[in-house]
Amino acid sequence: MFQSFTGSSRRPRQVNLSGRTTNPFAAFPGNSPSRQTPHASNPQSAVAIAQQERLQRQRDREKQNAVRVIQRVWRGSHSKKATYGQWRVEWDSNEHEMMLSSGLISDLASEDDFRFSSRRPAPYATADQCLAQLRLLVQFVSSRRHSDIRRLVYFADAFGQTFRTLPTIATEGEWTKLLKRLAIVILDVLASASARSVTNSEIDSLFHCVMLLTSLIPKQIAMIADTYYEAMAFLTTNMSSVRTSGKVETSSRKGTEIEPEVLQDGILALLRPITSETISAYEAFATSYLTIPNLEAYMGKLDKLASQINYRMLALAVSACLQPTASSHHALKNTEARTWLLSYLIFFHRHALGSHSHTRAPELDFVAVISELLTSTATYLVQGLDVDDPSDMDSSKNVHPLHPFIKEQVTSLVNQSSVTGLLSPIRSSSLPSTQSEISESDASKEAKVLATYALNLLRIFPRRGDDIRMWLYLGSAPSDEQAPGHPEAKIPAIKYFWQASRSSHVFQTISRDSTKVLPLLQPPQQAKEPIGITQEQRDQEWTTILLFLELYTFVLKVMDDDEFFSSMSTLSYPENSKVSWTRESALPLGDVKDMTIFLKNLAFTLYWNAVDLTEPELQPTAVNLSSYFSNSPNPDAAATLPTTSDLETKSQTNYLPGVTGIPLEYFKGLVTGLLRMLHERDSRRKFLPQDHWLMTTRFDMEGFISSVVAEEERRHEFQSQSDDADDTDIIDDDTSGRFNESSGLAGTSHAQQTIRRESLRRHQQRVARGRILAAIAPRLEILRNMPFFIPFATRVQIFREFIFHDQHRRRHGFVDPDLWRASVAQATMGQMINGHPAVQDVLARHQAEIRREHLFDDALSQFYPLGDGLKEPIQISFIDRFGSMEAGIDGGGVTKEFLTSVTSEAFNTESEFSMFAENDQHLLYPNPTAVDQCKERLRENGLSESDAEWTGNIRDMLRRYEFLGRVIGKCLYEGILVDVNFVPFFLLKWALTGGTGSAVKESSYRANLNDLKDLDQGLYQGLLQLKNYSGDVEDFTLDFTVTDTIPTSGSTHRTVTKELRPNGSDIPVTNQNRLVYISYIARYRLQVQPSLQTNAFLQGLGQIIQPAWLSMFNQSELQTLVSGETGDIDVEDLRRNTLYGGVYTIGDDNEEHPTVKIFWQVMHDMSIEERQKVLRFVTSTPRAPLLGFSHLHPRFSIRDSSSDEERLPSTSTCVNLLKLPRYSNAETLRSKLLYAVSSGAGFDLS
Repeated sequence: MFQSFTGSSRRPRQVNLSGRTTNPFAAFPGNSPSRQTPHASNPQSAVAIAQQERLQRQRDREKQNAVRVIQRVWRGSHSKKATYGQWRVEWDSNEHEMMLSSGLISDLASEDDFRFSSRRPAPYATADQCLAQLRLLVQFVSSRRHSDIRRLVYFADAFGQTFRTLPTIATEGEWTKLLKRLAIVILDVLASASARSVTNSEIDSLFHCVMLLTSLIPKQIAMIADTYYEAMAFLTTNMSSVRTSGKVETSSRKGTEIEPEVLQDGILALLRPITSETISAYEAFATSYLTIPNLEAYMGKLDKLASQINYRMLALAVSACLQPTASSHHALKNTEARTWLLSYLIFFHRHALGSHSHTRAPELDFVAVISELLTSTATYLVQGLDVDDPSDMDSSKNVHPLHPFIKEQVTSLVNQSSVTGLLSPIRSSSLPSTQSEISESDASKEAKVLATYALNLLRIFPRRGDDIRMWLYLGSAPSDEQAPGHPEAKIPAIKYFWQASRSSHVFQTISRDSTKVLPLLQPPQQAKEPIGITQEQRDQEWTTILLFLELYTFVLKVMDDDEFFSSMSTLSYPENSKVSWTRESALPLGDVKDMTIFLKNLAFTLYWNAVDLTEPELQPTAVNLSSYFSNSPNPDAAATLPTTSDLETKSQTNYLPGVTGIPLEYFKGLVTGLLRMLHERDSRRKFLPQDHWLMTTRFDMEGFISSVVAEEERRHEFQSQSDDADDTDIIDDDTSGRFNESSGLAGTSHAQQTIRRESLRRHQQRVARGRILAAIAPRLEILRNMPFFIPFATRVQIFREFIFHDQHRRRHGFVDPDLWRASVAQATMGQMINGHPAVQDVLARHQAEIRREHLFDDALSQFYPLGDGLKEPIQISFIDRFGSMEAGIDGGGVTKEFLTSVTSEAFNTESEFSMFAENDQHLLYPNPTAVDQCKERLRENGLSESDAEWTGNIRDMLRRYEFLGRVIGKCLYEGILVDVNFVPFFLLKWALTGGTGSAVKESSYRANLNDLKDLDQGLYQGLLQLKNYSGDVEDFTLDFTVTDTIPTSGSTHRTVTKELRPNGSDIPVTNQNRLVYISYIARYRLQVQPSLQTNAFLQGLGQIIQPAWLSMFNQSELQTLVSGETGDIDVEDLRRNTLYGGVYTIGDDNEEHPTVKIFWQVMHDMSIEERQKVLRFVTSTPRAPLLGFSHLHPRFSIRDSSSDEERLPSTSTCVNLLKLPRYSNAETLRSKLLYAVSSGAGFDLS
């Protein structure tokens, strides 16, 4: 049938060999007369044309639909406009007829005359007539049409008159809905009166109508409370008669003004009726009205307004508005608006309590909402409080002083009665009875609210921190009427927050497993593991824990050891006895053990995972590091000096999750500080198990030493690339003259900004350096801040490795002194300096001739210019009292004698102007009055502080301390033990010098009462009695001053009184502030008074021994490093590491000489004290080296001196050599040796 069918359905390919491309749009209508050719010739063209046709048809349909919509909208609008116009005509006609019937206008008056008539309207004859006009009015009235506004005003007046003539007018059913619609329109007009050009008389009429409507339908008006209070806000700021006083700037409006009393009635009208919508009214009142700045400028005194405000309901409303799930209020997004809301809320609360505002405890709900507002406004408040003078504000930031009203209200939160009242409702019966109870108990919820509030106060008022902590501590003290142990007795704040903290999920998780800490510290978006609780719960628990750490750290400063160890149960109260509150605050030792486990695991993660806790955008990079550490000499650099705001932006820091405003670095320091304080207690008096502090399971201990050494090398390379921003002259660091931390800066605003900018730059350098060190040296950071995690012996080996690598680096690989000198000679061969061979100049600076009678002075004058060059080998030649040089070659022994002799002279406390003083146990500490004595001598010589000679003398004295620090550092560097014993608190300053955040000369040491025991036992006992005194301490007439007794020439003394705090002489010491007084006394005596001397010594010490190395040890371990082990001497270890000379040399038979055998037998039979005397006789120190006698340099040696058994043994302490005659029996050897040891005879350098 189909002759052409071939069995294939494929269309033959069309091949175009013309080289021309077919235009697919050529056949489109309008472009080609024919549409058949492209379809037939090119399938691709057909597809494109079809697609275009579909698109065109779609556009046509959309255009047609748009036309219909436009037509429909226009018809609707036109119809509505016409209908509204008809309603307006009808409404006007009705009003016109009613006025004609009432005789208010003549029959000749037209409707146009009526519309613009200023006549007062008549009341409606009946309620139905009024209702009909109201129903018609709300249908068409618009707040945008001025004619409608006049109709609205007309009806408002008519409705008011009608209500007065017909007081029984109905307000239910249809009336309610229509009156609500009327109120909405009136409020809309009032809220935008300025834009509508509404006159004051019209505003007055509408305002009184709204007042009437509020009284008629309060519940319905409360539903539109936002609009209501927006209108009230406009009236307050524009219509109040008080505004003309000049307190605020407003637009000038002529006409009727509303009196403040009338406005207040309008404001309160919606708050007085108690309905189901009253809380909504309070919410609108808070967000739309209480965010107006400076209401007193418009309303006058706010006492009447405050007297009728229910502050409890207001607090609940504000709390609801601040919830994340609540509808967003635009006003509360503004920080200043929230600050004003906070201030008014505090004012209303104070006014409601009246005279009891400072003695009555605020309700928990009120505390909670104040905490939320403080959290969101803290930064604004801190900046405003810091700017005391408008001329001091930073022009680079929009920072202004706080308004006096805000400052007064916020500052009122920080008073003793209100803070102590926070904890007054807390009872022991509200605590969880066991640790296993879930932290969602009522007590835990209360703790979270109170903790948030207290932390906000500490954040906003850092200068009042100690006072706030003290008031919190005192706030839980029991009343005299309640016996301790009674179920309703209050408990110490420490125990309350401790119970709340340890029952939390965060505490229990961290205590159980140190590997689960990291997710609890990371923001939710960074955490890789679930934490088991909601984010909100975690944040609240961290807040409670943080406040506990703050309070416990504070209390430990004033809690002596007897009180610390007194408590053995959670709530034990001695019967029929009055116990000090500090003793009551002591936690059971079992609880302290649990706390240390928590702190250990937490602190380890804070340092070990420091990089994981740093937000990615804050992690330092190679690009921005140069900006942190650059000190470009380019003169153009000054032109691009960053502003303060730029620097503050650059120095953004991490924050503890959920605790706003608490930097993670601050939290890390708080945790570390408390952990070290507890470790100090355990070091003084053991109460924790052996090896409790170790965390070796978290490290690979086999390669730990090599890993730490590698990290130290990386740290050294990094620090060599960055300038030391803390390297300032010590004479400028007179902290004794800056005891008042709150004193303002002197100078111009520009000068203050420059100082602030420089301070921020230095802070950025420290922060950036700390972050990099945390990244490249986590083990080193743990050793610096929590060295007790690692065994002492391991740390000593690390210390010696650090020194060895430092020597290797400084001496270019030649650690041996003789090889180093040879290398110097070879390296400087042929070089000349000032006409002399360079080798002589280099080595001569490390050689000195020291007079025996002026050891320290000669050493100071010849070796002080070396600085840290004292690390290199030195050579000493002694000059005797006749001026002759003593025989001998310094192969290390003379240097040892030099160092031990210099320290012996420098630490002599018998001289009139001794550099160091000693306590009753003969332990040394820097003479606290040394600087004052020097100044007194200068005054006696007629000098003043402005004289250059004055500064020079002070500087010279501090150089003596600095050099003495270098000498002690040199002994540590060379492994030479010296018989010098320091007080623990002074050694503690060494240990805390190299911790995180400390500068070169800065120690993070914080004074406490227990350290005073080592300084002055009498002062310690006196302060202890003051702390535990049961009567009124004001009987002692003490104030916040301290008196120093300064020795002068001869035997006279001069007394100087200094203030411990600003205006301290006017602040009496009371039962409430005595702990603050005790802490200030301890801080002054231990930290402030000897600060110059201590800092100078630590600076010298730090030039030889890196502060980071010292921070690896506590105070007792540092004493061991300086003078050796305090225990018994291992005679066999000494025997194994002894060298013999002369006839005592061991021969091929490997047998000791008979006299040597007798000597070791006698040493075994001696008591511990006698062995120590022998060791001191030979080595100048009675203690063994840290790691045994194999580390004693030079080695302990014995050689024969003669065969005369009548001779006494003698020594050469410079080389640790005992010269022992060949005694034949043990009795003779023992008696001769002990006689020589006791008399000190037989010293011989030959």
